[in-house]
Amino acid sequence: MPEQADVVIVGGGIAGCSVAYHLTKLGITDVVLCERKQLTCGTTWHAAGLVTQLRATRQMTELAKYTGELFGRLEAETGQATGFMQRGSLRVANTEARFEELARGASMGRNFGLPVDMVTPGEIKERWSPVNIDGIVGGFWFPNDGQVNPTDVTMAYVKGARTGGACILENTPVTKILVENGRVCGVVTDKGEIRADKVVICGGMWSRDLAAQIGVTLPLHAAEHFYIVTETIPGLPTNLPVLFLGDECSYYKEDAGKLLLGCFEPVAKPWGHNGISPDFCFDSLPEDFEHFEPILEMATRRVPLLADVGIKLFFNGPESFTPDDRYLLGETAEVSGLFCATGFNSVGILSSGGVGKALSEWIRDGRPPVDLADVDVRRTMSFQSNKKYLYDRTTETLGLLFDMHWPYRQFATARHIRKSPFHDRLMAVGACMTEAAAYERPGFFALPGMKAEIDYSYGRQNWFGACGEESRNTADNVTLFDHSCFVKYWIEGRDACAVLNRICANNVDVPAGRVVYTQWLNELGGIEADVTVTRISETAYMVVTIAVSQRRDLAWLKRHIPADAHVFVQDVTSGLPMLALMGPKSRDLLRAVSPDDFSEAAFPFGTSREIDLGYARVRASRLTFVGELGWELYMPAAILHPKLGAPFRDVLGKGAALIPSSKKRGGLGVPLDIPLG
Repeated sequence: MPEQADVVIVGGGIAGCSVAYHLTKLGITDVVLCERKQLTCGTTWHAAGLVTQLRATRQMTELAKYTGELFGRLEAETGQATGFMQRGSLRVANTEARFEELARGASMGRNFGLPVDMVTPGEIKERWSPVNIDGIVGGFWFPNDGQVNPTDVTMAYVKGARTGGACILENTPVTKILVENGRVCGVVTDKGEIRADKVVICGGMWSRDLAAQIGVTLPLHAAEHFYIVTETIPGLPTNLPVLFLGDECSYYKEDAGKLLLGCFEPVAKPWGHNGISPDFCFDSLPEDFEHFEPILEMATRRVPLLADVGIKLFFNGPESFTPDDRYLLGETAEVSGLFCATGFNSVGILSSGGVGKALSEWIRDGRPPVDLADVDVRRTMSFQSNKKYLYDRTTETLGLLFDMHWPYRQFATARHIRKSPFHDRLMAVGACMTEAAAYERPGFFALPGMKAEIDYSYGRQNWFGACGEESRNTADNVTLFDHSCFVKYWIEGRDACAVLNRICANNVDVPAGRVVYTQWLNELGGIEADVTVTRISETAYMVVTIAVSQRRDLAWLKRHIPADAHVFVQDVTSGLPMLALMGPKSRDLLRAVSPDDFSEAAFPFGTSREIDLGYARVRASRLTFVGELGWELYMPAAILHPKLGAPFRDVLGKGAALIPSSKKRGGLGVPLDIPLG
């Protein structure tokens, strides 16, 4: 076994083998892949092998397109059969709402360069003759989609990787990842250590526990995934495309004269909550016909021949799912040089080529080749590795693959965890909470007669009027927004100014009490972060960024601080809530509740200083992102307790007098006529 490598890959499923293949294609040949048992033995071997290309964003679609193109040539390149058949796929709607969703996706797909055609129920029947088209509204035809044999295509990756110089080791479990001074330096296996500057976790449902040993967050949880395979069906067409029926939670694939019927049911069964045996190898889980029966009942009505054929295989196997239904890719926030490609939410086969290519280029260049923010592992929060949170969320995420993908759809499970100090009071006055980076934020406030929840549709949703009122109020009067979810980093030390000036595009060597709006750029001039930087003193700064970038931006900041610099960084988000007071009358309101001078001369744009508010000292920064006069108000969480004199008791009372009676609700935050104290 090698004692040294440039890159060690942990896990011999399709993702790990694709990464090995693509690294060698880039000329990185000193690659060792360690598989604990046998290649594909975890999840890959029992995947359905569906190959679709349209994803939720352009970048994800491009990765899936590349996978399909690679599958089309991989067998000829390696000499290893892949079982790839480009038969196309049909996505079918039973409802007008689903048809609208599919039509929007088709339009987006055409914009991304995918061939796609609308098909009538009759045309669906022509392409997929066993289907009963009763109740079908229509659908869309994707000719470039298809299917593949997951094990065979993985072995093609392996053959290509070995030809390129990679070392593939089976029966070599990695028991620990080695870290020195915040950087990965190798792995420990049951056969000894392998030193390496780069390590890639592709361990599927074992990834979370392996990463947790070194304090790295990879939030994923296994769930049971079901399908059946029929006996051979005489006369079944052998060139059927893949058929997707999202409204019935099911998909159909013809293979060797048989039909595979799989599902993504609305309420899933999490599995492996207390750990997964290291001896798990090509194992299946116990059958649960009662759980699968509702899907099968719909299927026998949709494909009547299923009622008359036997079931050769009832399969139940585990797959891993993440809290937001998107896989985990890239360099981890906690450990430099440690990468991952895991948690694929049942799209690992169709994503494998693009993921392997993108991650290999990321490893080589030190940055992602395209915008991969949607799947960047650094989007996750550390608390999301909590097992109860993952268990509850996984009951929902599996089914979301086939459920309606409404605009602004919110998760229903494992909610109300990260909350601002104002959360309960906002809820009490009609806030509809929406989630961003697992943080609860008011999306809108229900008008009289409204319910404080989103009525999902592809038309104008119910919040539109309420947000219109909020916008008009902000333009005409004054509105208080709860922006506590904004991320705040405190940077202090005698080298803080020099370090931030190197990282920031704009000059932050400004007098104390000034705010600079700036970006953090990479060496290509691309924007890594969009922030405000407030100079607190000669040696201290506060950086504010958006909620979804909390761990990503902190990792970027820390990795660009020289080792010998006298700089200390702390994330103070939880202890420093922020309210934004915006609108042309914001100055009038502040004057009514604070003795400080808020005039243009005394408090110009870009100024930040402490003011008196109630019994508290609050940092007020004159900024705006709404096109009107405004201030951001930062306060320690402790002063918000009512007995300590909540600083906005007076603000809200005065605010009510400034708002016309027809506009008594604030913006995406606190209604101004409701006292918080």
